[in-house]
Amino acid sequence: MEVKRLAKKIPMRQCLGCREMKPKRELLRVVRSPEGEVALDSRGKLPGRGAYVCPNADCFRKAVKSRALDRALEVKIPDEVMTRLAGLLEEGNDGQSS
Repeated sequence: MEVKRLAKKIPMRQCLGCREMKPKRELLRVVRSPEGEVALDSRGKLPGRGAYVCPNADCFRKAVKSRALDRALEVKIPDEVMTRLAGLLEEGNDGQSS
């Protein structure tokens, strides 16, 4: 009797900026913590409500401009937090302190 291996399913998520479906590992997670703080979560492990964007500044700007990020995280994100997140994204930082 031959045992068949099932292909592992790749989790897919939609980018809030370009609206394309991509593998979860290719996207950057923005998370709203239970305390209400918004941060970038490159590892995808922080607790809280998450939303996904492509790891480039253009998609992030589109998500901010259309307020898709606010809707997905169910919170009004202050402009200074958006500016800080955009800066971290452009630097290639994950927004987490080490």
